[in-house]
Amino acid sequence: MKTPPPSARPRRPVPAVALAVVACLFAAGCSSGGDGPDAGEDAAGRAGTGKLRIAMVTHGGKGDAFWDRVKRGAQDAAAKDGIDLTYTSDPDPTGQAELVRDAVRDKVDGIALTLAKPQAMKIPVAQAKAADIPVVGLNSGIDAWRPSGLLEYFGQDESVAGRAVGDKLDSLQAKHALCVIHERGNVALEARCAGVKKTFAGQTEMLYVEGTDQKSVAAAVTAKLRQDPTIDEVVANGAQFALTAVKSVKAAGSRAHVATFDLNDDLVKAVRGGDVQFAVDQQPYLQGYLAVDALWLYRTNGNVSGGGVPPVLTGPAFVTKSNAAAVAGYAAGGTR
Repeated sequence: MKTPPPSARPRRPVPAVALAVVACLFAAGCSSGGDGPDAGEDAAGRAGTGKLRIAMVTHGGKGDAFWDRVKRGAQDAAAKDGIDLTYTSDPDPTGQAELVRDAVRDKVDGIALTLAKPQAMKIPVAQAKAADIPVVGLNSGIDAWRPSGLLEYFGQDESVAGRAVGDKLDSLQAKHALCVIHERGNVALEARCAGVKKTFAGQTEMLYVEGTDQKSVAAAVTAKLRQDPTIDEVVANGAQFALTAVKSVKAAGSRAHVATFDLNDDLVKAVRGGDVQFAVDQQPYLQGYLAVDALWLYRTNGNVSGGGVPPVLTGPAFVTKSNAAAVAGYAAGGTR
């Protein structure tokens, strides 16, 4: 988005009476309240606070620990920058689009959003642009952020990550991979599995499952493994789906290994224990942090990383049994 950076807010001389009030407050040890770790979200949308108001709108599903890490990064950046942050999400593209429109109507100072379904975001982003609200992308839509008119993008090149997984499977001498896609039409997930297929010398097969129902996911993977015992690798697209796949492998009596994109605390433990071969970390905490910080930098100093031409990559990085211990502490703390 080529939204020109707004001119810096004028710094008026502070009246002597105001300085006296501030001095009094400090002397009395007064607290304005609501400035704890979660204050950015609670205070979001308040008019007249003097703080920048940023809205982050993702396609994250309820209860998905991955998005908790994105949100944690966004909140930490907001706390550092003194931003009033609102985080909302809806896995339904129509619902997500309406949340973006809500942010535009609320006249926020910036919007960070995901482009899992880029077409659905086209009109809301155009409305933000018309309202001179800068928009940055994160996590999904690396091929769509510039055509969509976004200012910057923070995430992983999913095609590159998929190709890296394909090469990794070759090094592990796998022959038949089942790539499980838990959200049909999600451009990031499709790009990952397509990347695996592109570089993996063995056979790559896609399996579409209903990601909102883990029991359904387990049943579908188990049935597929029983049907085709030649499958020796299950590639999941999320930590919780990988952990479900581990159970499916056991239930099916299969000898297949499990690998995955993305991780959480339990997944790191599974890698350390050998239940999961490896995970690809795209660093969701970093995505949330950088997206919010970028909007603050743009609004306060006119900065645009890379001039708005290349994306800012946050992955891929492999987490294997050999290095999982180094990541475990961060994962347990909710930042990896």
